[in-house]
Amino acid sequence: MKHSILFLYCCLLSILAFGQDSDFPPRPTPPRLVNDLAGMLTPDEEQALEQKLVNYNDTTSTQIAIVTITSIGGYDINQYTTQLGEQWGVGGKENDNGIIILVAKNERQVSIQTGYGMEHIVPDAIAKRITERTLKPNFQQGNYYKGLNEATNLIISLASGQYQADPAAAEGEGGGGSSVFFIIIIVMMIVFFISRRGGGGGRGGRGRYARTFGGPLIVPGGFGTFRSGGGIFGGGGGGGFGGFGGGSFGGGGASSSW
Repeated sequence: MKHSILFLYCCLLSILAFGQDSDFPPRPTPPRLVNDLAGMLTPDEEQALEQKLVNYNDTTSTQIAIVTITSIGGYDINQYTTQLGEQWGVGGKENDNGIIILVAKNERQVSIQTGYGMEHIVPDAIAKRITERTLKPNFQQGNYYKGLNEATNLIISLASGQYQADPAAAEGEGGGGSSVFFIIIIVMMIVFFISRRGGGGGRGGRGRYARTFGGPLIVPGGFGTFRSGGGIFGGGGGGGFGGFGGGSFGGGGASSSW
């Protein structure tokens, strides 16, 4: 009898725990800093915010996450935002330098919650000023992107110079691209020397070629050109977001309704 009661008690706890976890969206896969789950942004707006925040994370290690959600159920907006930031691990584990902005569409509420390492940079009074003077008036006009863009700009300016990205981590994230670049260069040099020694004539190749060092260097058509902004080596745009770092939240922040 005792074993049966204990078993039922454990099952009840498991069900309750599952129910609480299911109230929150799972950590995004692949990882993203901007997650428009309520469909309040256009794809271009979402991508613009994502690229800005990824670039900021790459240079400072500070993570600013934006989440829009249809409803938070019966939760307090600040509690929900803090718990979501904790579950996702927004910010670095060492510095806890994460911030999460949550927009609840049905409740017409927005919250800014800060990790432990950001509470002195964006204290409650400043967070309240941003939600009241920047997010709220823009949201009332339906300008969700403008409000989020301006709010993140303010946070970035407040946190300027506080944290720096780990050079070793940055090198590890970017090293793959450099390795691929050098491998391609080596392959192209081999093809060049082979073509100079008498091979590669005729019309069999489908790729176009560029004249380099006085001889033809075959460049497959799918590679595009090397000019800035086009082809495989085009300029502009950074890498993708590598994932949340395990930051913790202490409940600092503020919210507003619109």
